Amino acid sequence: MPMTDLLKAEEIKKALDAFAAETFDPKKFFEMVGMKAMSAENVKKVFQVLDVDGSGFIEEEELKFVLKGFSQEGRDLTDAETKAFLHAADKDGDGKIGIDEFEAMVHE
Repeated sequence: MPMTDLLKAEEIKKALDAFAAETFDPKKFFEMVGMKAMSAENVKKVFQVLDVDGSGFIEEEELKFVLKGFSQEGRDLTDAETKAFLHAADKDGDGKIGIDEFEAMVHE
């Protein structure tokens, strides 16, 4: 499912542009693309798009490319941004982000 089925293309572009040269802030990004206002069910659909391997988790390898999940024009996250994102969302410390952890981060 393309992300534009769930979110507005212009909001995705605006958010990607905002973090093109700035350090990535996932909470701010999710708010900018309109996810904070989404239902938990729709946030989980976004999660499923980002969970490229379908494992039920977003692992560190997938996190690096999370912006590309929103748009092909998205940049790769730096190693530091990837680790900060993982640390902020991984509440149980298992080294990956589960669907409930992702939804909690979006709606914090």
